[in-house]
Amino acid sequence: MGDSFFVKLWPRLVRNEPPLVSELRRRNLAGLSGRVLEVGAGTGTNFPLYPADVTDVVALEPAAELRALAVRAADGDPRIEVRPERLDEYVPTSPFDAVVFSLVLCSLPDPEGAVRQVRELLVPDGELRFLEHVAARGGILEGVQKAADATVWPRVFGNCHAHRDAVGLISGAGLAVTTVEDRMLAPAWVPFPTSPLVLGRASAR
Repeated sequence: MGDSFFVKLWPRLVRNEPPLVSELRRRNLAGLSGRVLEVGAGTGTNFPLYPADVTDVVALEPAAELRALAVRAADGDPRIEVRPERLDEYVPTSPFDAVVFSLVLCSLPDPEGAVRQVRELLVPDGELRFLEHVAARGGILEGVQKAADATVWPRVFGNCHAHRDAVGLISGAGLAVTTVEDRMLAPAWVPFPTSPLVLGRASAR
């Protein structure tokens, strides 16, 4: 199963994602300008949402099946370049005004290293925009997340780890977290592992 199953499943999931996620994607990109790096572009779901003030988007997507869909989604927008590298393989020609994470930090094999690299890729006062699954704190949901991460969840969903502290990882890498908004995809009494979401911004110091 693993990654091959996930890359077949993901296009269906994003076509049917909850309205709340679509709203948060839009807000995650609102107000961006200049040169942007998107990490883990998937099928290119974010591409139509980039503001007109964004001049260039370098979109990294190492999974070939997803990348083909992202290339199709970028067709007609000369600002967007879809590339096959992972973040740790990518060598930029110039720094970025912003980096975008959308539901990707949970699946990176070295999330701490990834955020440290982001800091190096940003211009002074550049910004990380993030929309991520986040670890629950206390209650049944925290236990469900930990159990899911220790069993089948990462194998089925492309190395997704539900119980990752996205905000802690970002601040621990030396970025200054400036805004955080916590949301839930489902009511608190529905213990779905990836229900807790965080929308936020962080700046390079």
